[in-house]
Amino acid sequence: MAITDWPEDQRPRERLVKHGAHSLSDAELLAVFLRVGVSGKSAVDLGRDMIARFGSLNGLFSASLADFSTIHGLGTAKYAQLQAVMELARRSITEELKTGEALCSPQAVKQYLQLLLARRHYESFVVLFLDVKNRLIIAEELFRGTLTQTSVYPREVVKAALAHNAAAVILAHNHPSGTPEPSHADRALTQALKQALALVDVRLLDHFVVAGRHVYSFAEHGEA
Repeated sequence: MAITDWPEDQRPRERLVKHGAHSLSDAELLAVFLRVGVSGKSAVDLGRDMIARFGSLNGLFSASLADFSTIHGLGTAKYAQLQAVMELARRSITEELKTGEALCSPQAVKQYLQLLLARRHYESFVVLFLDVKNRLIIAEELFRGTLTQTSVYPREVVKAALAHNAAAVILAHNHPSGTPEPSHADRALTQALKQALALVDVRLLDHFVVAGRHVYSFAEHGEA
């Protein structure tokens, strides 16, 4: 049955307008994005197929065009639209972090880092450079490694902080393995970077480890 044949109070788009996007399931939100289904399947059914195929929203968002197109009814146009939506979300949160104090929006920082890092299949080390009011100046990927390790050089982080005239930084890296718990090396690196940055009067505010939907904050655990 097509969604247009459903009772109006059960249609995803109408429910979103009336009750807000938070009231919809993942599949229903995808249905609003898709607008139409395919022969024999509603947009909601197709949304469920997408989540089942990739295991999660993060899995869907990180899918390649080739994998995305394996689902009947999806192709280049929908893939491009989905990537555009993701980029708009990243830019929206970036604006928030540039105009407001990052420490006052820890959830926004986590959401930004998830959008930035959760889709990467390689280990990436990113630094958020902040001004004296803890507003985002710029976020840069400074190091890129393999799936298991990356080499991070404190002097390069210090050099970049000075180049951006940063008063503070937030560190972040991803664990493609899906486990957010920091390793011993992660903890040792955090302390080494904190000490190196302190020598040039730059504060290290936090270090986040992103693993899919999970984000570990060193500061929240008293480790930053």
